[in-house]
Amino acid sequence: MKINTFILLLLLTVGFRGMAQTEDEHYIIKTISINDELSNFGTSFYGDDKLIFASPTKRNYIINNVWKPNNQPFLDLYIGTITAEGDLENVKKFSSKLNTKFHEADVTFTKDRKTVYFTRSNYYKGKYGKDSLGINRLKMFKASVGANDEWIDIQPLPFNNDNYSVGHPALSEDEKTLYFVSDMPGTLGKTDIFKVSVHTDGTYGNPVNLGPEINTPEKEMFPFILGNDELYFSSNGRKDGMGMLDVYVCKLFPGRKPLPINLGTIINSDKDDFAFIIAKNKREGYFSSNREGGKGDDDIYYFKEKKPFEFACDQDVTIVIKNKKTGDIIPHAIVSIYHNDKIIADSVKTDANGKYFFKATCNDKYKITAGNKFFLSSFKTIETNTEKRLEDVVIALEPDEFVVVREKLMVNLNPIYFNYDKFAIREDAAVELDKVVAIMKKYPKLIIEVGSHTDSRGSDSYNEILSDKRANSTVAYIVSKGISKDRISGKGYGEKKIINKCTNGIKCSKEEHQLNRRTEFVIVNPEVIN
Repeated sequence: MKINTFILLLLLTVGFRGMAQTEDEHYIIKTISINDELSNFGTSFYGDDKLIFASPTKRNYIINNVWKPNNQPFLDLYIGTITAEGDLENVKKFSSKLNTKFHEADVTFTKDRKTVYFTRSNYYKGKYGKDSLGINRLKMFKASVGANDEWIDIQPLPFNNDNYSVGHPALSEDEKTLYFVSDMPGTLGKTDIFKVSVHTDGTYGNPVNLGPEINTPEKEMFPFILGNDELYFSSNGRKDGMGMLDVYVCKLFPGRKPLPINLGTIINSDKDDFAFIIAKNKREGYFSSNREGGKGDDDIYYFKEKKPFEFACDQDVTIVIKNKKTGDIIPHAIVSIYHNDKIIADSVKTDANGKYFFKATCNDKYKITAGNKFFLSSFKTIETNTEKRLEDVVIALEPDEFVVVREKLMVNLNPIYFNYDKFAIREDAAVELDKVVAIMKKYPKLIIEVGSHTDSRGSDSYNEILSDKRANSTVAYIVSKGISKDRISGKGYGEKKIINKCTNGIKCSKEEHQLNRRTEFVIVNPEVIN
């Protein structure tokens, strides 16, 4: 089909080889009664019960009565009421203010129906514009509803140009993004789909090409955006096409490459299929085609969606298991993952860095449980999104009776404190030591070494003597509670095992020195713990 203006390349229809209705897994479709021998196409919803479409109108002008490429009258916009069966009735011209003696087609409205974007031949304020080759290109216009409900203040959009075409407007649900088709500079193919930000002050951003995942070296046309992220469009440049223009859909996930899906053999044919629109709540709509079996050059078809297409989207998730008390990672922790109450990863292990990786579906919920020997189990519920990678999911486990510290298994206790320069057991220390007694009674074969440490203040020899006295006091207390002497021993290390920078001659705070004044209960025979 030879045409000079890309939008009217939409002269296409669909037929059923005599069948009034046909269907596949996803759609039921049928023709509508307003189709005739001319081109009827390019539908848009006007509220819940009205439909706008383009159709040639015979005029009484002496000249410019027909458009030469297809020898049909120029297009006007029409409106009809949608019946319960999806047909149209009470069809009439849409607006004498928007329709001119040249082409008008493809409209989109704001939700309040007070603003319309539409495509028209380059004709504004009585001037018929042409490019340097004498071709009348298409432009996109905007109009508003006036006091008498008529369209006023018709304005061309700022990114129009006499030297290229702009048309096929589609507005996102939040009305912040306007999609359109153009062959402007920066186009990857013959015509591409672009988007532009719509600002609240009435200005626009710069047009952005949707990129090679959507646009091909051939033609992409007739965008329709369902909600803010489900894009339908037609293309004749994709490898899985069935012939001429086919309708595709893709999900515009943030930060992801869109993966267009061909809508299949009921919507698409070996001819041109295009201008697909769908109502969000009813999941029914219209498309246009010039396939065999239609009444005219292009026909409009009604469809009902039986089964939506599923859009592939997964998200990389990293689970990190840590010790809640120390903040250290827990290598080889046990993790289970649940999705819709079904387990999808059963008792898998984190790696040496305390991490486990899995792929989740986007915009979904998962429950993750984690546990390990010597720790209390915990869980976390997460919600995925559409980013490529979810922020690390950190699950901190509370140490149970035992804890691994510096590669040694120890009894999990709050710090044992002694008064400065003293070794007598304080009342708060006795509470913690009673926990040690209870554990040793629970595990009757358990052997523990008590290690007492000081900070670096004071002489090395004095600190060693002091820590030894503290270790012996601790052992004596535990033995006094009925624990055999051969199961517990004590040793003072003084300042030999400082765990931070606070060695001799280094200035440190009281809090930093306090970290070194510790008593540790190291399990000598961890193998006896079941």
